[in-house]
Amino acid sequence: MKSFEEIITKSKNKIHGIAAAPGIVIGKSYLFTKEKIEISKAPISDVDEAIKNFNEALAQSKKDLQKIFNIAKEKMDETRAAIFEAHLMILDDPVLLNTIVERIKKEKIQPEFIVADEISKYQELMIISNESYMKERAHDIEDIKNRIVRNLQKKRLHSKIENEVIVVSESLTPADTLLFSRHNALGFVTDHGGLTSHAAIISRSLNIPAVVGTHNATQIIKDSSVIIVDGFHGYVFYEPTKEQINFYSEKQKRLFELQKGLKEFQNKDAVTTDGKKISVEANVDVSGEIDIVISSGANGIGLYRSEQLLDELGEFPDEEQQTTIYSNLASRVYPLFCTIRAFDIGGDKFRFQEYKEPNPFLGLRGSRFLLENESLFKTQIRAILRASKHKNIRFMLPMVSTLDEIWRAKKIIDECKKELRKVKVEFDNKIKIGIMQEVPSAAVMAKEFANEVDFFSIGTNDLIQYLMAVDRGNDLVADLYQEFSPVVIRTIHHIVEGAKEFNTPVSLCGEMAADTLAIPLLVGLGLDSLSMSPATILYAKRIINSFSYKKAKEMAEECLTFKTQQEIEERVKKFFEENKIIRTRNII
Repeated sequence: MKSFEEIITKSKNKIHGIAAAPGIVIGKSYLFTKEKIEISKAPISDVDEAIKNFNEALAQSKKDLQKIFNIAKEKMDETRAAIFEAHLMILDDPVLLNTIVERIKKEKIQPEFIVADEISKYQELMIISNESYMKERAHDIEDIKNRIVRNLQKKRLHSKIENEVIVVSESLTPADTLLFSRHNALGFVTDHGGLTSHAAIISRSLNIPAVVGTHNATQIIKDSSVIIVDGFHGYVFYEPTKEQINFYSEKQKRLFELQKGLKEFQNKDAVTTDGKKISVEANVDVSGEIDIVISSGANGIGLYRSEQLLDELGEFPDEEQQTTIYSNLASRVYPLFCTIRAFDIGGDKFRFQEYKEPNPFLGLRGSRFLLENESLFKTQIRAILRASKHKNIRFMLPMVSTLDEIWRAKKIIDECKKELRKVKVEFDNKIKIGIMQEVPSAAVMAKEFANEVDFFSIGTNDLIQYLMAVDRGNDLVADLYQEFSPVVIRTIHHIVEGAKEFNTPVSLCGEMAADTLAIPLLVGLGLDSLSMSPATILYAKRIINSFSYKKAKEMAEECLTFKTQQEIEERVKKFFEENKIIRTRNII
């Protein structure tokens, strides 16, 4: 059988997008299009009637969304389902609703125009943001806007939904994704959207393979035609050849067999054949993933992305809310530890009405944002300290560039400890404080930074972007985003060596940790732990238990002498062959 690389290289019938939800599926396509809404700006003669119609449309929209929310709670955990609860909250926003009613009275034009215009203002603020998270939320709000307008026009959305098809659409709202899943959708393919879109999040939660951001899938794929979706690599094959169908059918079988063979590693540690133990930990977005973390046999939570709470709740939670969330998290994984990263957000998400940064990725984000907004930062710190009484929480600072940022953050943490002692609140006085290593300045001074903190966690996603000066979301330069670049490998090595000076443990929590091809190289570079998506943990354990640390170290030392990504990648592949390791990247 031809290799994956040969199939990809020679295939002209492939569409490349973002691998949003893992899995492989072969099935019939269903081109899903929504009727375009025509909005009238015609004058009205009866204001009271118009307001009555608006209130009725609002009530019907709430009823629709409540029904979807109830379905979501059945199919997903409550934290994921909260996406739809947040949509319901928008429909109860008194400022928005009062503005619409006052404009109807004053302007005396169709309510549908005013609804569309007012909600579009919210969307525009999100779209001009440079954060993909905010742009994705704008798509969610489009669904709410269209829902109210359709109900004002007394139109119901009629779509014949077939069972067991691969849905191909320009974009999918969270509601679309959920409703298709009720009809046993096999997979999703969209022109627009990214990893942070709610449709992508729901797909992952429901284990439905998805490829998003293809740009032109709807223009190329014909309705009711057989297509292949590779949710591991982000490829869609239209009009697949017999060879491609056989290739992916075999992959599906091998993947099933591999998954069966992984169960034995649930209760096993990740230990190399010569006895070096590697802590394999989980990256977690929301608490609903904890069950998967526990069942996968993770050694703890290496990264809890606390900023996802803002996504789920739609606002900054207060101290009591955060304390409850973090306490529940720590209790559920106890005696395993949980590393909570402070809100890792860009300034433009919450300050764009005051000032729009020309380049938010190099602006007020991460620790810079938190230190600038000390009250918000202290609220989170106090909540984390209050939740730390079982002594299994670690606290991590995002995007640290200077020693001064560490010193300032530690000073604020000490202030919070004093405040809690004053009111006799119990907490872990020796809570470990670490930093994300994701900025070149921090990497260069790794030794000095290691003397100031309890642990490092290398965030390769941002580190590679900053090292290579490349936006991996930009198709024009995406090929420069190279995780096996000598620059990246040598930087990781430099960080590990600097940390050793003060016995500071080093983890890696970027997507590179979940790339099974990279695992022996990372172990050989001397990393103490790897933190990854819960779905990858058993694969990682299997690989680590298949080679010796001594050989991995020799291979890593050899890779540090190479000058190109290709040399390094070829050497790592050869390592897999030499040690007869089943290479998951080849299987899936």
